Amino acid sequence: MSVTILGIESSCDDTSAAIIRDCVLLSNVIASQKVHESYGGVVPELASRAHQQNIVPVVSEAIRQAGLTRDDIDAIAFTRGPGLPGSLHVGTSFAKGLSLALNVPLVDVNHLHGHVLAHFIKETPETVVPEFPYLCLLISGGNSQIIKVNAPNDMEILGQTIDDAAGEAFDKCAKVMGLPYPGGPIIDQLAAVGNADAFKFAKPRLQGYDYSFSGLKTSFLYTLRDELKVNPNFIEENKADLAASLQKTIIDILMTKFTKAIKDTGIKTIAIGGGVSANSGVRAAVEEYARRHKLTAFIPKRSFTTDNAAMIAVAGHYRYLDKQFCDITAPPFARVVI
Repeated sequence: MSVTILGIESSCDDTSAAIIRDCVLLSNVIASQKVHESYGGVVPELASRAHQQNIVPVVSEAIRQAGLTRDDIDAIAFTRGPGLPGSLHVGTSFAKGLSLALNVPLVDVNHLHGHVLAHFIKETPETVVPEFPYLCLLISGGNSQIIKVNAPNDMEILGQTIDDAAGEAFDKCAKVMGLPYPGGPIIDQLAAVGNADAFKFAKPRLQGYDYSFSGLKTSFLYTLRDELKVNPNFIEENKADLAASLQKTIIDILMTKFTKAIKDTGIKTIAIGGGVSANSGVRAAVEEYARRHKLTAFIPKRSFTTDNAAMIAVAGHYRYLDKQFCDITAPPFARVVI
């Protein structure tokens, strides 16, 4: 018997709704918010207001594009956390109301689980998905984690950041360079034409699989401060080289711990997920490592790296199969762990 899931994602500044049937994607609609660009970051109050404006038309459009009606939906999956409290409340409240109206089960989804399980979004029934167990490098603006995925609803964190995340390092270093928000994609573009060996920045020396990016940010900031004293045009004259060197350093940090986990566990299937997995350098590094070591690597489509409801629907699909339903009184959480 087929299962049709409506997914709703509202954890930050993208309002998204998607429909999947047995993990096959029927629609995935995203309304992005441009209002935050002039502020250099997401403004929580503005984000929640925009979600209120967008959620009804986005959900309606997702159902229309799927060629279905509301009566075809078997369950509603929604992001319960982590994320911005105001944004989460909009999606949570809407999902609860629609669940009651349609008399279908409500499934709460950990946003991070969605990124990890994005590889199970099938654009056709023949889409190849990872075999269990696999190792996933989850890298986004707020999270950097190495996760052993034993099953869709069985995940184990092997390592994680003890301070800042990789995405935060990209964006904050881009900001001190005077680049627009979000800075990560611009760093990626500049790095393509820069010299990655032009500058050296600090790397952490942590035991195990944990990450740290605060020292890198400080090292980057001090480099700019010292060079600007000598040459006020330093950033403009070295923008591409700075971007390339920063990107190389972040990738080196990520891959050092990820490859250690791969070797120590002996797992032959690897994957990446989260917004930073859209970075060209990260994707190339993982693909090259997998090729050299004869591993199977899953690199998500860029449209599935950013926040989207398709990944929430897929994660919700597996929770639905395990009958892990959500109580109507359950509140959203700003911070949750795997």
